[in-house]
Amino acid sequence: MTEPSTATIRLTVAQALVRFLAAQHTERDGARQRLITGTWGIFGHGNVAGIGQALVEHADVMPYHQGRNEQAMVHAAVGHARQRGRLSTQAVTTSIGPGATNLVTGAALATINRLPVLLLPGDYFAGHAADPLLQQLEHPAEADVSVNDTLRPVSRYFDRITRPEALVPSALNAMRVLTDPADTGAVTLALPQDVQAQGFDWPVEFFAERVWRVRRPAPDPAELAAAAAAIRSAARPLIIAGGGVRHSAAQDALRALAEATGIPVASTQAGKGSLRYDHPADLGGVGHTGTAVADAVARTADLVIGVGTRYTDFTTASGTLFQNPDVRFVNVNITASDAHKLAAATVVCDARAGLAALAQALTGHRVSAAYEAEYREGRERWERVVEAAYRADDDSAVPTQTQVLGALDTVVGDADVVINAAGSLPGDLHKLWRTRSPRQYHVEYGYSCMGYEIPAAIGVQQAAPDTPVWALVGDGTYLMMPTEIVTAVQEGLPVKLLLVQNHGYASIGGLSESVGAERFGTAYRHRAADGTFSGAPLPVDLAANAASLGMDVLRAGSVAELRAALRTARAADRPTCVYVETVPSPTAPGAEAWWDVPVAEVAARGPAVRARERYEREVVKRRRHL
Repeated sequence: MTEPSTATIRLTVAQALVRFLAAQHTERDGARQRLITGTWGIFGHGNVAGIGQALVEHADVMPYHQGRNEQAMVHAAVGHARQRGRLSTQAVTTSIGPGATNLVTGAALATINRLPVLLLPGDYFAGHAADPLLQQLEHPAEADVSVNDTLRPVSRYFDRITRPEALVPSALNAMRVLTDPADTGAVTLALPQDVQAQGFDWPVEFFAERVWRVRRPAPDPAELAAAAAAIRSAARPLIIAGGGVRHSAAQDALRALAEATGIPVASTQAGKGSLRYDHPADLGGVGHTGTAVADAVARTADLVIGVGTRYTDFTTASGTLFQNPDVRFVNVNITASDAHKLAAATVVCDARAGLAALAQALTGHRVSAAYEAEYREGRERWERVVEAAYRADDDSAVPTQTQVLGALDTVVGDADVVINAAGSLPGDLHKLWRTRSPRQYHVEYGYSCMGYEIPAAIGVQQAAPDTPVWALVGDGTYLMMPTEIVTAVQEGLPVKLLLVQNHGYASIGGLSESVGAERFGTAYRHRAADGTFSGAPLPVDLAANAASLGMDVLRAGSVAELRAALRTARAADRPTCVYVETVPSPTAPGAEAWWDVPVAEVAARGPAVRARERYEREVVKRRRHL
């Protein structure tokens, strides 16, 4: 019997953590990759002498990336993780105080989207040698509370390392959660600054190469049989592909099932691209921002097969989309809590394994020819809508937003990645974008976080250095977080920024009008004499701002100039911005399904009164699926 090793190595806690992280790997389907590919950091007194010194000490094993905003660093790491299929991610280190609390938004985004990221905020002195510290929150009754506790509800795992030996089990638990396909999200290890610098004799086994195998659990035979029976008995089944298809790399299995059975596929924002846009079974986006054909089929479906979806309100049209009185649900999901939504028959398993098993169980089964012909005709009608939205009859005119997408559509290749998160663009993209490959469509719509796009593009570009990466950003989102342009310049990453200027919050402006709030506070304009923001547009030059941060900037004043600028940007080998002002009025097809935003029940102004009347007509359509 082999005796356990008693060898130790003396390192600080921070050095030990960096060494440990450098030795962690994931493996799925026989392919191995490093789990933590690098560490983002902004240094202050809470981490400079601990993690900062450790990154210098062990620079040979842990790459370091310098950010400008802590929230943005999390977005970059999340974008990186999504591009890597959740098999790799990055760590983020900050000081205590504002540096730590700036992580909260990014952590929420990661956890909601089920994307792994490791957060390493500095913390107060565990020994309370100096209380209160600079930037320390004092709680009169709970001395162990710090601002890092704000990260607890948005983390899938949280620990505060108050003693060196506590790092060993906590670090292992952190890796377990980061690599768990059913439970991943933000992981926080709060690091008191005195503990970071403390020396300790570590067992050498702690630093051994370790492989975390990402499992593909197979479906339970009884659940699989029940799901197959439900599908065989359905006349109008519909598959809704969610982000789990992407994370499981289940696109081929989904395509095989759709081709064998003829069951059409609609997609959530996270699942768009599960089938190519031109596949005969692909209906495009579903729900509030969905296509006419997908929503029409969803309304009459007698069986909805959700694969890797959380069924958010945008997907279900706030519970009003699935109107067939006999509709039932089968959910294939690795996360049991999601599988049980909408009172579904559950198949709790990996998406790829579940789809492959269903295809085998459904051998010989196919939907009716009439049903196939119906949804394929609907696809053709919708493609004509897309063509009309993209078409520009006058190339010398200022483009509309949908013509901007049409111009980009003519330029991108199959491998290009298009990133967006907030504003009116996600809805237009969900309806109209022709997704050509599984990773092309990168729209973060779980948290729909303004400011995500530019840092996420950096993380994606790091993960796929030879791939053209586009960040699509409106003026409102750009003003939230342009600072990481400097990081792209510093890192030498040729990200492409498509900056669309329409002088305000176009998406919320439209929503405001629809709910009776009269577009209040949604335009970027001077304050008029009546006190409203209805004067001339603000004299803000966002293109000049991007140039001042180090980007090459191409201004496009017409559709023709836009196409030329996009081609130039795609070929560029350094960060490049294409700036275009658009016709402010919306030109995308209207919503095919409702979204519940409660309207004032009591109001004196006419727009709100009329909006409430419309609201009451729609809300009665909501169903509780039991």
